[in-house]
Amino acid sequence: MTALPPRWLFWHRRDLRLADNLGLASQAASSPALTGLYVLDPAELQHPTMAPARRWFLLECLVELQQRWLAAGSRLLVLQGDPLLLVPQLAQLLGVEGVAWNRDVEPLVRQRDTSLAQSLKAAGIKVAADWDQLLVPPEQLRTGAGDPYRVYGPYWRAWQQQVKAAPLEAPKALLDLTATQQACLAAMPLVHTLPREQWPGAGICPCLPGEAAALGQLQQFADGALQHYEEGRNLPAEAGTSCLSAALRAGSLSARTAWAASLECLENCRSDEQRQSIRVWQQELAWREFYQQALFHFPSLADGPYRPLWSQFPWENNGQWLEAWRQGLTGVPIVDAAMRELAETGFMHNRCRMIVASFLVKDLICDWRFGEAWFMALEVDGDQAANNGGWQWSASSGMDPKPLRIFNPATQARKFDSDGVYIRRWLPELQHVNSADLISGEIAPLESRGYPAPLVSHRQQQAHFKALYTSLPRP
Repeated sequence: MTALPPRWLFWHRRDLRLADNLGLASQAASSPALTGLYVLDPAELQHPTMAPARRWFLLECLVELQQRWLAAGSRLLVLQGDPLLLVPQLAQLLGVEGVAWNRDVEPLVRQRDTSLAQSLKAAGIKVAADWDQLLVPPEQLRTGAGDPYRVYGPYWRAWQQQVKAAPLEAPKALLDLTATQQACLAAMPLVHTLPREQWPGAGICPCLPGEAAALGQLQQFADGALQHYEEGRNLPAEAGTSCLSAALRAGSLSARTAWAASLECLENCRSDEQRQSIRVWQQELAWREFYQQALFHFPSLADGPYRPLWSQFPWENNGQWLEAWRQGLTGVPIVDAAMRELAETGFMHNRCRMIVASFLVKDLICDWRFGEAWFMALEVDGDQAANNGGWQWSASSGMDPKPLRIFNPATQARKFDSDGVYIRRWLPELQHVNSADLISGEIAPLESRGYPAPLVSHRQQQAHFKALYTSLPRP
């Protein structure tokens, strides 16, 4: 009688796909006796920072992932509860040789993984943890002095020189659990039918869940908008971006697959404009990795500003202004349109993210961490590293070397939504207002029809913010 190969569990977290999954591929190459696992942790799913949009995206990805595991010959087990307790319990119950997963940069996840690895090893169960979510692992790049990179420019120059691995195919011909192992599952809190999130924005969210949808969106982007990305990425009224941020965050698409698509486009491009647009998108992929490595090397970023000076900033935190910003009722059309887009679709165009962040911090004088938390509570693509990095960039408290960057919302609207198409799309109550007034925000009372007057004067608040910054005590 032929001995069965040793069985491993592969624990999915931010890698909800079979294709080009490095940790999964590594274990499948060693043994076809491989079982997938996902743990629905109520502490995470019901946390205030878990957006309904992101929960919807996750659950829809898991539905497809289960089907892909079945097609590969094995299965994806979904448990409900605390992974620190359930993963070792399941591993021992099934008598597996080891548990594998892909590593993460987030501080709390790293702490949990360390504790879990210790528990498994104490029980005699092997652990394999690989990097998968990044093209370049965070430990791999250092400055000439041996330090982590703190500035994007030098990081990009070093990052682009690194060899990027080619995507791997999904494993096939896996071996399912034995009948005896399947019988043991009755003792576990197994989710037999995945719940579905009834999120009202599902029909209009531009980010599509699942591995197949992500690959389709990538191909569509590569064939179209990527060719003009340098200009199109800044125009919120147009479909000029990939809308793949949620797929990259959940791991229904790998960064290597995205990179490979950009290289293929580079080989086939026919103009310098196209070539430059592709390079700009590659730089955006590097920005994602810069923020990931920053959080990995500087976990205190999750709790406060990178620059100590900003810990002393006298935020005014007007509660009524903050709530108006959240609800898209500031009286500044480009800001309100963006906030309504986020509330309805779970997504906000990146140019608009910068506009609304600058407005909250430098016009309303509210602590950027309020905005960071609100984004995480709504975003379908909410990612701690990217969200924190973006907000600290806008607040001038992060690693960016420019001390004060203040966006004028009217100037931004005039430059990137000159005809007011985006504003009208999300502020239907202002459909009748002429474009010049939409852009400036100077809407006559008779024209406003209930739309609020601006909360503040940008010119006055900009001067006030600069005065507050100048008054900070320097070492």
